[in-house]
Amino acid sequence: MTDTPAPDALPDELYLIAPGDVPGGPARPTLSFSRTPTVLLTFAANRFTRAASREYQQKFGIGAMDWRMLVMLTREPGSTVSHAARTIGIDKAAVSRSLRRLETAGLAAAVQTGPDERRKSWTLTQAGNETHDRVLVHALGRLRQLMAGFDPEEIRNFTGYLARMLDNLDAAFDDDA
Repeated sequence: MTDTPAPDALPDELYLIAPGDVPGGPARPTLSFSRTPTVLLTFAANRFTRAASREYQQKFGIGAMDWRMLVMLTREPGSTVSHAARTIGIDKAAVSRSLRRLETAGLAAAVQTGPDERRKSWTLTQAGNETHDRVLVHALGRLRQLMAGFDPEEIRNFTGYLARMLDNLDAAFDDDA
């Protein structure tokens, strides 16, 4: 199904479901919901983010994107919108909206970094640091629940696989285009 597969490419059939594979299957070959890593990763990420947003909003008054920005600014205080967007892999508009929400809530503050008033570096306020620490306890509990049944080696392998996928994405696609 690919135009010109690489010599070491895996067969497309690994990821496909075709008519007759299962009762009530598709009319023509398409991606399998259960065997395609990117489909499963997307489904898992969407479900996780939706559930996290709901919980974080109810318990802490922030959404999942805001939590990501709290983590980002804890790891790298003074980040710009562009840097945070590249690091997290989210568009700059979503990062800017989140930072404005955090600023309005008194959790983040911006400092202009040059003559262009749009160039700002962002840090957490004391309230932002305190919120981060409270959410972190909850996030670690969610992570333990999500990783239940995995041993440490499986988790190291899984995170290694995800890191390799991210490297492959970086090599294959130019996000700045």
